Amino acid sequence: MTTFTRRNFLRTSIIGGVAATCIKPFDTLAAFGKQEQFAIRVALTSGDNRADMAFRALQPFSKEIAQAIGNRRVVLKPNNVNINVPLASTHVDTLEGILEFLKSLGKTENTIIAESAANGPTLDGFKNFGYFRLADKYGVKLVDLDQEPFDIIHVFDEKDFRPHAVRISHLMFDPGSFIVSVARMKTHDRVFATLSLKNIVFGSPIKDQGFTFSASSKKGTTSDKPIMHGSGFRGINYNLYAMSRQLHPHLAVIDGFEGMEGNGPNDGTPVDHRVCVAGLDWLAADRVALELMGIEFANVGYMNFCSQTGLGVADLNKIQVIGESINNHKKSYKLSDNFKDQLIWKNPVSQNLSESQKSNFRLSYT
Repeated sequence: MTTFTRRNFLRTSIIGGVAATCIKPFDTLAAFGKQEQFAIRVALTSGDNRADMAFRALQPFSKEIAQAIGNRRVVLKPNNVNINVPLASTHVDTLEGILEFLKSLGKTENTIIAESAANGPTLDGFKNFGYFRLADKYGVKLVDLDQEPFDIIHVFDEKDFRPHAVRISHLMFDPGSFIVSVARMKTHDRVFATLSLKNIVFGSPIKDQGFTFSASSKKGTTSDKPIMHGSGFRGINYNLYAMSRQLHPHLAVIDGFEGMEGNGPNDGTPVDHRVCVAGLDWLAADRVALELMGIEFANVGYMNFCSQTGLGVADLNKIQVIGESINNHKKSYKLSDNFKDQLIWKNPVSQNLSESQKSNFRLSYT
């Protein structure tokens, strides 16, 4: 594990502040006209130290982040989809870089690290990945969302076109929370890629204590995470879009130091990428991450829906990428084996209905 000192961070801050005055977007400003045409900024850093990369990626937004946090609680939400697979989960060094940045703003006193791990006890994952040392070093609290109060919301299911109740952590809905998505660049077997938004939407549904997706699961316990998936490629894309209005990060940090390609989010293989993306517009940050991964934006359903309805900026011509050049850091991530099946969201539902189902739909409109 990489170690570093506060002095190194302070030195980085000074260098980063000077560099920011010279930074240009991934293509020159002249290529797009005047800077005023950019709707949003996204930072892209590279290097050999995860914590340093995250720290530097956040620096250009220091003033905006401090103002946005105000007196709110800061919630760092890692992506621990599998408590036993480090490659599938948020690295402790990325969290440390963010905490050092928050410390430089004087914002660590009311900061927590919160998660509802997908496949087992959340705190076991925190222990496995070394998060407890962050609690000791920065005085932050580690929170298992499964043990916190929850609200009930309803989501879509493509099998029956009916609303289904889901328990969602109240902490993630609370207006008093400033949500930071600390995600990892990974391909996905249902929506092409899992980045900052998906980390929030699918980490917020809770599960019962003792539940695991295995034979060892405690009898009578359940998880509400599968309900959010909507029973198919259409359902998951729609629910991500629909929930993004209520459940989205206020700040996105996407670690691509070591990404995952292939059959993510659990069973993929590593990609040595050494990049980090950060921004206050989650869609813009996820869009830049897709470009870095070589994934076609047109294939990611929920991001297209969010873009079409103005829930963020996805047009690269309107995003000022500061720091590094996208073109200098592009990789072609191998997609999930079922990537062609995932494209079904593009087809009208009626193309896949039986004649009797089509007849029922026609009758419902007469």
